[in-house]
Amino acid sequence: MGFGVSGSTAVIFLGILIASGTLYTAAAGSAEQISEARDEDSEDLLDRRNTELEITSVAYDNSTDELEINVANRGTTTLSVDGASVLVDNGFETADSTRVEGDESTDVWGGDQTLVINVSDVTAEPDRVKVVAENGVADGNSTVEVI
Repeated sequence: MGFGVSGSTAVIFLGILIASGTLYTAAAGSAEQISEARDEDSEDLLDRRNTELEITSVAYDNSTDELEINVANRGTTTLSVDGASVLVDNGFETADSTRVEGDESTDVWGGDQTLVINVSDVTAEPDRVKVVAENGVADGNSTVEVI
């Protein structure tokens, strides 16, 4: 064997070494991202399991077209008031005012606390009201008290 064969063999082995290093770096980074995603998914699942909502009352005022919804957080997960969504007869409604235990400025809705949501411009008595938390847990109520 001459120098050409030995030199070309060295170049091939060097190429394999560089390719292996690049492959390992890419594979390790992907494995880490998958592991982090699984951890986040587990945390989200735990939050959903520890969340329980209960609509305790829904009142509709005919004279002002205003709807007042009382929702109790029966779980242990602390939720965001701004993360809560209201559906009235399967249509999204924007809350005009919210308060947790009388505090209108808070965004924290802790366990065993009641959130009061006021929605105006509801033109007719709703058949169904649903409140959805930021993590997807929801409760619905088809009993609406007309004032």
